[in-house]
Amino acid sequence: MFAKVHSSAIFGIDAYLVEVEVDYSRANESSVVIVGLPDAAVKESKDRVMAAIKNSGRMLQHARTVINLAPADMKKEGPSFDLPIAIGLLAACGEVRNVDFNNYIIFGELALDGKIRPVQGVLPITLCARDEGKYGVIVPEENAPEASVVEGINVFPVRTLNHALKFLQGETEIKPMMKDVEEAFRHASTYPTDFADVKGQYHAKRALEVAVAGMHNILMIGPPGAGKTMLAKCIPTVIPEMTLDEALETTKIHSITGLLSKSNYLVGTRPFRSPHHTISYAGLIGGGQIPKPGEVSLSNNGVLFLDELPEFNRNVLEVLRQPLEEKTVTISRAMGSMTFPANFMLAAAMNPCPCGYFTDNRRECRCTPPMIRRYMTRISGPLLDRIDIHIEVPAVDYKDLASKADGEPSEEIRKRIDEARQVQRERFTRAKIHTNAEMTPRQIKKYCETDEESEDLLKQSIDDLGISARAYHRIIKVARTIGDLDKSEKIRGRHISEAIQYRTLDRNLWV
Repeated sequence: MFAKVHSSAIFGIDAYLVEVEVDYSRANESSVVIVGLPDAAVKESKDRVMAAIKNSGRMLQHARTVINLAPADMKKEGPSFDLPIAIGLLAACGEVRNVDFNNYIIFGELALDGKIRPVQGVLPITLCARDEGKYGVIVPEENAPEASVVEGINVFPVRTLNHALKFLQGETEIKPMMKDVEEAFRHASTYPTDFADVKGQYHAKRALEVAVAGMHNILMIGPPGAGKTMLAKCIPTVIPEMTLDEALETTKIHSITGLLSKSNYLVGTRPFRSPHHTISYAGLIGGGQIPKPGEVSLSNNGVLFLDELPEFNRNVLEVLRQPLEEKTVTISRAMGSMTFPANFMLAAAMNPCPCGYFTDNRRECRCTPPMIRRYMTRISGPLLDRIDIHIEVPAVDYKDLASKADGEPSEEIRKRIDEARQVQRERFTRAKIHTNAEMTPRQIKKYCETDEESEDLLKQSIDDLGISARAYHRIIKVARTIGDLDKSEKIRGRHISEAIQYRTLDRNLWV
């Protein structure tokens, strides 16, 4: 006998429909063959499925069983096919009758006693089911809250194999799980940090405000304990609030990688990812035989923070160049190419020298000029060229540390940033960009009108201060953002002057 059940698999950050076809033929000896490019976890599912069926009180006679996962030219991985294979097998042998499996997408991992365990990638699979016009999805009970954020499809949570079978045969009723997506989104939109908690560092906070307003990448340079990490953690709190579409896109990526918790099934805050400097190429960009998203994609719509920047492997840092420019990352394998979103703001931090105290007036630096020069040159010119702002973050004074007054809260800073972003959206209505940091030289010429004082400052910065030619456009773009915060149509001299201050490394102040 033959049966067909619908399931789904992940490709990139999206899911596609998989037909689980089961051919069951009576024979003297039992055999089960799974075809359709299964990985090891899928091949092992036959043993889990047989044990789960037996321990659920269902009996199978000796038969030759062929299970095909179509389309057969796409690699299938993971244990999520256990439940559809078990249901398809029982339908093929006559244990399940009169069920229209075309209405559902089914997925879940089976324990040996028949219980259904949660799986990864539930949100994109549920979105696929809705797009395919399915009536509902049958999901593990623990995955149901995540699936229920998708509107327009019924989510049926099941606990065991028998529970799923009784529901399909109409012997028991399962009410579709319903969630108030807007309420869940509001509940998830709270941050644990706030700029009000940051003592001192007024210059650094201003630079971060400018960076976020124009989506400029930023590098903070300062001694240990100056507060660079805390400042970076506060950046997501002043980025304009996520839209529901952004939240769903971000949640899809986190769902695929298994980062969603039981209590937090919707990502409502801007991601903040801070990988260790020992991270590999694949960990940062993504990879694997079947590529998975890396840190640049996990920080999509948020912030990627690289602490101790010179300690990262130089080759690993170089792969950031494509996502920083294109806001996507493409990974090619023999099975094809996958493109993951990587629209993030890069924030990096580093010490000014190997010992960390070159710019600290209170501690003596033990490094020689050649040591400092080698340390600073660990970061390549092309990567620095993609960082619009680099500032010095000095050690915090005692007076600021001991102050009991709170700093300006993130909410107030975000209001000014929202206004500046709105100006940019109106400016680039007909362009394919959204922020000042994305401007091309032609757009800079069109939208960045400067006055005579600004031109004089730019000329002086190149001729007298040693500002490199490659920093010229970066300064203008940052000045344009400062002008937007200042509600000025033209770029004034004071805007250029402030932007030049944010090019610490170009001013040759180090060695």
